Formats: sequence, structure tokens, C-alpha cells
Amino acid sequence: MRARSRPEVASTDEAYALLGLTGPADGAALKAAFRKAIKAARPDTPGGSDARFRKVIAAWRLIQRETAPLALAAPVRTAPALPIVGLSPDIALNGGMVEVGLWRRTLRVRVPAGLRSGEHLRLKSAGDGGADLYLPVLVRGDGRLSAVGDDLYMTCPVPLRLLEDGGRLEIETHAGPRSAWLVAGCQPLRLRLRGLGLPARGARPQGHLFVTLEPSEEAPSAAEDLLVRFTRVWTPDRLAA
Repeated sequence: MRARSRPEVASTDEAYALLGLTGPADGAALKAAFRKAIKAARPDTPGGSDARFRKVIAAWRLIQRETAPLALAAPVRTAPALPIVGLSPDIALNGGMVEVGLWRRTLRVRVPAGLRSGEHLRLKSAGDGGADLYLPVLVRGDGRLSAVGDDLYMTCPVPLRLLEDGGRLEIETHAGPRSAWLVAGCQPLRLRLRGLGLPARGARPQGHLFVTLEPSEEAPSAAEDLLVRFTRVWTPDRLAA
């Protein structure tokens, strides 16, 4: 029977020693040591030889085999990201039902009034093992209203003549019409209507509504706006009543 040939490198301790190391090293240090050792062992360099060259390669392969299971260890399982609950300004103002896509499920959830962006909606017993879930909330603008913190924002078209001459401005807000007086030649670009923002909730105070005045030649004049409101009130149905 043919005797089994003796391996070039008998142990990992010998392998590390051939690379000039005293023990295990991280990936970058190990590669640097191998490059240095293989360069010095080349037969065409002073002090190098075929035998030494083969032993350095064998040492590198042995270390790779011994450390491979560590490199191929199963990755740590991370929990899937929680979905963001998108709310319209109306839902943030008044509360209501929303649909939440939770991984492979769709849940209908009642949202309390006054939730702000950055807060969390609690879903009782919806997580693994019956744990509660806390989903982040984002109040998205709907083209009419937008929310920042406690406050709401909207734009209002204003006739150029009213901005120049001043007078009464009727603003249609989410809470109904509100009036503001504009002073000729001294117009703010934004009005604040107190208490018309998101409702107070917990430690968060009642917000305000900020109205940006948008000069427009197409906006109805004060007289035209008054006629529209008069017609709205004195309709034939109301007169008949």
C-alpha cells in the first residue's frame, strides 16, 4: 500500500507562522501578511525557493478552509420594516378609519383625532407573539391643506384690487368661512387664524391655520363673492321654507 504523503503544512499554527503571524487575524491583516510572505518566497527572489513558495500557498489554503465556516455563517435575521401610516389632513383633524397594509395583511384601523407626523399609531396585539406594534405616522398634504407639526397651511387666491385697496376677505377654511380685514398698502403674505390647526392631544397644544395670500386676477372680487354668498343663502328652496 502506498503511504499517504505528508501535508505541506501540518497545522494552522504552522500556517500562521509561515505568514509571519502569531495567531488569527482579521481579513485585511491576513491578506496583507499573505502578500508579503508569497513575495518573499518567490524562487526568483533572494532567500526564496520552490519549497517555501509551495508551503506559503498551502498555509494560505489551510487558513482559508479553517475560517470559511465563520465567513459563511447565516446572516442575522432582521425584522421587516414597519409600514408608515399615511393620513390626510382631514383624518388628522377629525379622526376616522384608515386601511393599513401590514406585511401580507390589510387592517382597518380607527385613528384618533390629532395625530401628528412623527408620532406613532398603536396596534394592539398585532405583532409577533401578540406584541403591540407602533407604526410611524405621516400627515400628507392633499392639495388643499398641508400639516407641519401642530399647524395647518393653505393658500387663498385674493383679487389684486383687494390687496391694493384693502377690505374684507372671506376665506373658505375646513371649519367654514372666516373673515379677515386687509389694510391697503400693508398686506402680510400670510395670515394666522388661531385655533384652526390640529386639535390639542396629550401634551401637544391646539394648532393654528396659516393662510398664504396668493394674488390672482381670476379670483372673484369682494362684490362678486358677496353675490355668490347671497345666492347661496337665498335660494328658492330656502325661500319656500
